[in-house]
Amino acid sequence: MLLPKPEVRSLQCVIPLNVSDPVFRTVKPSRTEPDRPDRGQQLTSSWGKENISVMLEPQADRVMALGEWEERWQTDRIGFHQPHVHKLLEDNVDKVLAGRTGVRFFFPLCGKAVDMKWLADMGHTVVGVEISEKAIKQFFEENNLTYSEEPVAAVPGAKVFKSSEKNISLYQCDLYNFSSSIESQFGAIWDRGALVAINPRDREKYASLIISLMANDCRYLLDTLLYNPELYKGPPFLVPDEQVQILFGSRCDVERLQSVDAFIDKHRGWGLDSLTENLHLIRPKSS
Repeated sequence: MLLPKPEVRSLQCVIPLNVSDPVFRTVKPSRTEPDRPDRGQQLTSSWGKENISVMLEPQADRVMALGEWEERWQTDRIGFHQPHVHKLLEDNVDKVLAGRTGVRFFFPLCGKAVDMKWLADMGHTVVGVEISEKAIKQFFEENNLTYSEEPVAAVPGAKVFKSSEKNISLYQCDLYNFSSSIESQFGAIWDRGALVAINPRDREKYASLIISLMANDCRYLLDTLLYNPELYKGPPFLVPDEQVQILFGSRCDVERLQSVDAFIDKHRGWGLDSLTENLHLIRPKSS
């Protein structure tokens, strides 16, 4: 049975053409492409959940245990860490701030992202969650920040590390044990490597958590990746625009801001021949 083939403009994606024998067509994007706000919704309507499941099937059962992520930090296998502020965040931070000052930012699976200090230096408050204690301590040490450490009463076994100089609090715990009852809701979220890192089967649970952490004026900046999942098992995992709409579209307005050809030699080592990075701005629907 042939699936309907959606119109795709300057977007690199993988499109299963036949359910029984998936093959993929690659459409090469321009380096940076603004997008219309309603484009993802159009594609979602065209494909539907069943066809997206076919696209995601090669990675559907892939599981990374928390201990595996901690081991990567312990053995310094952290190729996902960037030593500089992410360019997509730099280029689009004004859209997130929307003229606001002193915004409270949430960083899911924050690692030791230098983006956190960059935002704190601008006067914003940063709260992050990370499973690796080593990553959190390295963040403070590498940025020459003193910090305190204390247990989190609401989460047995969890700790919070707080900067003495900046408004930065990093929680060392399982992300799904974090909630708005601990730190209330946030005016902004920067998700550079969380949705693409969690186990694919947990995405609905993750989206529910993120939505619960969004204040009414929250602006959630989400970075996703597109590539052929037949060639690489992840993480990071494929997250197509259509699934972003399914996860968040019923409660939020989803706008794709940019689509960037992000393929570098490292990705060739993964067995890929192309990789696209998409940036989305997600806001709660006005009631």
